[in-house]
Order: sequence, then C-alpha cells, then structure tokens
Amino acid sequence: MRTVEQIIALMGGAEATARRLGIGTEAVRKWRQARAVPAKHWPAILAATGLDLPDLPQGTDAPRPDTPKPHAAPQQENAPVTQTPDAPPPGATAALVLADGSVFWGRGFGAQATTVAEICFNTAMTGYQEVLTDPSYAGQTICFTFPHIGNVGANAEDIEAITPAARGLIVKQDLTEPSNYRATRHLDDWLKSHGVPGIAGLDTRALTVRIRDGGAPNGVLAHPADGRFDIPALLAQAKAWPGLEGMDLAKEVSTRQSYSWDEAEWAWGEGFGKQTAPQCKVVAVDYGAKRNILRCLAAAGCAVTVVPATATAEDILSHKPDGVFLSNGPGDPAATGAYAVPAIQGVLETGLPVFGICLGHQLLALALGAKTYKLDRGHRGANQPVKELATGKVEITSQNHGFAVDDASLPDGVTVTHRSLFDGSNEGIASSTKPAFSVQYHPEASPGPTDSHHLFRRFVGMIEAAKAN
Repeated sequence: MRTVEQIIALMGGAEATARRLGIGTEAVRKWRQARAVPAKHWPAILAATGLDLPDLPQGTDAPRPDTPKPHAAPQQENAPVTQTPDAPPPGATAALVLADGSVFWGRGFGAQATTVAEICFNTAMTGYQEVLTDPSYAGQTICFTFPHIGNVGANAEDIEAITPAARGLIVKQDLTEPSNYRATRHLDDWLKSHGVPGIAGLDTRALTVRIRDGGAPNGVLAHPADGRFDIPALLAQAKAWPGLEGMDLAKEVSTRQSYSWDEAEWAWGEGFGKQTAPQCKVVAVDYGAKRNILRCLAAAGCAVTVVPATATAEDILSHKPDGVFLSNGPGDPAATGAYAVPAIQGVLETGLPVFGICLGHQLLALALGAKTYKLDRGHRGANQPVKELATGKVEITSQNHGFAVDDASLPDGVTVTHRSLFDGSNEGIASSTKPAFSVQYHPEASPGPTDSHHLFRRFVGMIEAAKAN
C-alpha cells in the first residue's frame, strides 16, 4: 500500500493533485491529516498514476473489497475493529447503522428508542440544548464535534422550542456531569423525558469526515431496551427512509394557532425582558421559529403575532401588520413552498416590508422567482464566516441549513447581498423593487456570536421608513 504522501508525489505534488482532481489544496491537506484518500477520487488517481486499488491508502471509512466493514469499538481510543453484524463489541448498548451498510457501535444514553433520520454534524462549542431544540433540526440526528456535551446540564430557559426537534444525538465521550449554576437537571434525564436517544463512544471524527466527504447519510440510531440488534432490519429501515429532499417538515413543527409574543432577550442577573412599548406590529410566519428570533424582534421594538406555516396572505394581512417576518424551519423549501410561496407573494404585492431567516430566506427567494438546491453537507455551527458584499464586512455567524438559494436562478431586481466564505454559497438576498431582504444564517445566534443582531434593527428601520411614506 502506498502512503498518502507517496500518492501526492506521484500526482506531481499537492497543487498538481488539487488541480487534476478539481479540488482545493485544503482537501489535500485533510487527506494527509486523515492518512486516507476519499473513495470518490480513486478512479481519477488510478487513471493518473497507473496504480491498482490495493495500492491506495483507504482508511477505516473505506473498507477494501471483499473485507468486512469496520465498526468503531467503545472505549478503545475509538480504534476500528471488525465485528460480525450479530456480535456487538463488549459493552456496546447502542448502534448507528448508515444506509451504506456501515455500523458504528457505542454506549447508549437518553431514551431507549430507535430513530431514523438524516445524520449531520454540528461544530458549535456551546449551546447544545439550543441546538437540540431548534425546530430546523426536525428529521435529523446530530453528531456533535465538540466533546464536552452535558457540562452545563439542562434547564427550562435555554430552549428554542418546548420539545427537542432533533431525533437523536451522537457524541464521542460519555455525557459530562453538569457543572453550571443554571443547571436544573442532568442532560441524560432531560433526553429521557423527551424520548430522545443518544450514542457515545464512537469515532465522531471518522463520522464527521465521512459526512464532509460524502454528504449527510440516512441512518438509524438504535438504543434498544433489550440490548438486541437486528442489523439487517435496521439497515433496511435506513435505506427505506426517503431523506429530507422533497420533505415538508414545517407543518410538523409549526404552531397550530396564532398567538402573541412579547418576551425579549435574556440578560444576566435579570432573565428575560418584556416588550411593553412596541413601536410597530409584525406578523411572524412560523415555519419552525426559534424563540430567540421572536425575542430579538420584541427587543427591537416589535409587537409580534405568530401565525402557522400554512397561513394564507389573507390570514397574515388580517392582523394589519407593519411588516412580515418569515422564520427558519426544517425540510425542503421547495416542498414547503407549495403553500408558503403564494402567501408570501400575496404579502409582497402589498408593499409591506418582509424579512426572512434561513428557511424564510429560501422561501422568499422562491416567491421572488428563484430556485433552491440541497447542499452536499450543509452548514451547521456557530463559527461560520459570511461577507456582506456591499460593505466588505465579515461577520461570524450561527448557521443550520442543508439547502441553499441558487444564485444563477435569481431574477432581475433581486441581488446577492451576502456570501459564505467557506464555500461561496448564497447567504443573503434583497429585492430592488420591493422592501424585502433575507439572510441564510441565524442573526439571533442562540447559540453563537451576536455579530448580526443589527439585522433586526434594519428590519424595524425599513418598517419605520415605510410607515413614514
């Protein structure tokens, strides 16, 4: 077997390798770090070097032909070991079975349950409770790359919805004991109370690399009460799950009826504030709204009325708003757009200011005539750099999305305002003919940096200008 360094040398060096494969030199650097070459590049490398398949350094996430797939063993520095499907390693009480047949063994925690979902990773170092309760994670199981999950326990304040939206969670280390004055219960107890299973002890780095290189797979997280694993049945369940593309999940997480919101942002030593003297009226369409978004609107001076995702333009306008907010949410925007787009178009025709975040950004783009597509791996974390094109200003943002707006499909009169500095994808749009703008990221943070809080004030400023005219 040749080493990664030898392969790169045969290809003519790192820059030549990147150029011949159409990738960045950063990807080549990651090969060196992982000491493996992703399988999708094997054919090009074999053709360019004349090597045979057994010569390639394939790593633990790409088993050789005619050999068993590796499974990560618990509490052994996550070293891969070969196991037959019906013989879990000693101490394993949970399994993660991916649709490609890969099986990761580990120690179960949280609820004793089995769940199927898209497997994604999140790089945030804070706010795991906010992440787990973000409605945008409906239909997904989260692999946390940060190791200290559980260290601040759980409480009733750090939630973005009443119940967790994520279907499961994956961590490397066992849940940390709470060590925070605000903790009211152990995270494990909180997960059990909501029926959410988890798995610890597997190689989260290997899983993250797999998702990074191959996209987010479908998978089943099994933490059975009887400790028995029917791997073929779990694999069949993972393969049969249709995935998020084409799936409308906004209806599942949205409110069922309208309600008013006046709670403002949290302050240390004071708790949550309250908006008692609003300057304008805003209707927030709930496609899976995070509570902190509503708090930021209230803190910016808005009296907020929240309406269901399925609200029509007539429903929205019946509240006589000064502006309309389109919230974040889960699923495929094209599917949700079947009923959301006509409602948004009806609002746009009135000339009311419109502001969208995340799914709301994608739906506004659809309503303006653009298209969306599914990203290979999505953006999920609290350290994502975004550039505002008009000013050149770079903000560090919190993000959670698996779909994006297609820049090439934007019609005349709609401009790109923000762009990701990670992959160049669209992060914001604005209409030049209507008072409407949106961003792909989460300016409310929670968790994450507050660099983009000013966007809520921009929205209120747009409303004040419209009222003045």
